[in-house]
Amino acid sequence: MEVSLNPQLKFAAGAQPDEQKLFRAQKSSSCNPSLVVGIALVACFAKLAIALNTFGTNDVAAFYIFARSLHDHGLEWTYRNGVPWSSNLPVFNHPPLTAYYLEFIDALSRNEFFRANGLTFPFLLRLPGIIADFVVVLVVLRISTTCPKLRLPAWALILFALSPVSVMVSGFHGNTDPVMVMFLVLAAYMGMLGYPILCAIFFALSCQVKIIPLLLLPILFFFWQSRQCALRFLVSLLLVTVAMWSQPLFRFPMLFARNVVAYGSHWGMWGITYWLRLTHHPQFDALGFANLPPAATWVANGLKIMIVSAVGVIGWRRRSLSAAAMICSIAYAWLVFFTFSPGFCAYYLLWLAPFILLLSPSLYVWLTAASSLFLFVFYNTLANGFPWHIAVAKFTDPIRFNLIAPWALWAWATAICGLVICWEKAATANPSLRLFGLKSLPAEST
Repeated sequence: MEVSLNPQLKFAAGAQPDEQKLFRAQKSSSCNPSLVVGIALVACFAKLAIALNTFGTNDVAAFYIFARSLHDHGLEWTYRNGVPWSSNLPVFNHPPLTAYYLEFIDALSRNEFFRANGLTFPFLLRLPGIIADFVVVLVVLRISTTCPKLRLPAWALILFALSPVSVMVSGFHGNTDPVMVMFLVLAAYMGMLGYPILCAIFFALSCQVKIIPLLLLPILFFFWQSRQCALRFLVSLLLVTVAMWSQPLFRFPMLFARNVVAYGSHWGMWGITYWLRLTHHPQFDALGFANLPPAATWVANGLKIMIVSAVGVIGWRRRSLSAAAMICSIAYAWLVFFTFSPGFCAYYLLWLAPFILLLSPSLYVWLTAASSLFLFVFYNTLANGFPWHIAVAKFTDPIRFNLIAPWALWAWATAICGLVICWEKAATANPSLRLFGLKSLPAEST
C-alpha cells in the first residue's frame, strides 16, 4: 500500500543528512497552535479584567465627551467645535466610523442592564481593541504556519500573544488603535492569499478607524499593480471609503480634511522633534499639535514629506517581490515612520508590532522590551504609581514631561537600529542596491 506524504515529509524523507538536521530543527522550533491560542486567551482575559476594573487614561474621558457632543450636536458640529472648554482637546480628529461607534457605546452604557453588570463606557471603549488583539494573534499564527518565508519560532509567537505593549495599550489606555491594526493585518493577509478585493475592504476599514494606514497605500497599490489587479483593488477601496466617509465628504469636506486628514500628532515627544525641543529655541520649544511656531511647522511638514516619499519608494521598488515580502515592506515603512515621525503618542507603538514580528523576531524582542519599558514609565507616572486606575496626561507640566519623554528614546533608537540593520542586510544580499534610486528589485529577490 502506498502512503502519501505531505511535501515537508517528502522533503525530509529524501533529504541529505545536513538537510534532515535542518528540517528537524525547523520542526522542533515550530509551536503548537493550540498553545499559542490558549496563551492569547489568557492575555485576553487579563485585559478584560484590567478594563473592567480601571478607568484608563484621559483619552477615555475625551472619547466620552466627544460621544456626548456627537449625540447632542452631530458630527459636523463636533468636528468644527471639538471641546471648546478644554485646551487639551481642541478637535475631534477621528473618521466617521469611530464617531458612530462612540455614539453607540454611549447609548449602551446608559442601558440599565449594562450599568447593572458594570459594562461602562470605559470598558466598552476598550472591548473591541481587546478582541482585535486576539484576532491579530490568530492571523499572525496562521501566516506563520502557512508561509515558510515567514515561519516564526515558538518563543516569538508566545511573546507576541503575551505582549506587555498590548496589555498596557489595549487593556488600560483606552483608544481605537488595536482595531486599526487588526484590519491592517487582515488586509496584508488577504494580499498574501491573492484576494485584491478583500485586501481593499480590510484596508479601507483600517482607514475608517484611523487615517494613518493611508501612508501604506503605495505598498499595497504597487503590489497589486505588478499583478495586474490594481484596478480591482483601487475601485473596491474607493467604493468602501466613499461610502463610509460620505457624510463628511459631501457635507463638510474641508472641515473633515482639516481635522482628520491633516492631523499631525504631538510635536516634541519623540525622536527628532524631541531633540529639537531640548534646544529650547523659541521656534522649537513647543509641545502638542496645535499652534506650533513656524519653524516647527516647517520641520514637521518636511519630515512628513520625507516619510511619504520613502514609503512610496519602498512600495515601488519592492512591488514585484513575493506576497511575504509585501508584509516586510509594511514593516520597513513603519520603521521609516517611527524613525522620522514629527509627532507621537504612546499607543502608536502598537502599530508596527505584528509586522516587525514577521520581519524579524529578534528585532521584535528588542522593540517590545524598549516599548514596554517606556510605556510602563509613561502610565506609572501618569497614574501616580500602582495601582493604576486613571492616568491623566499633563504634558504642559515640565516635571512630568522630563520624567517620561527620555524613556521613549529607547524605542526610537531601536527603530533606527532596526532600519539600519535591515538596509545593511538588503545591501549585502544585493550589492547593486542603492539607497537613493527607483530601480525595482527583481521578482526572485527576498
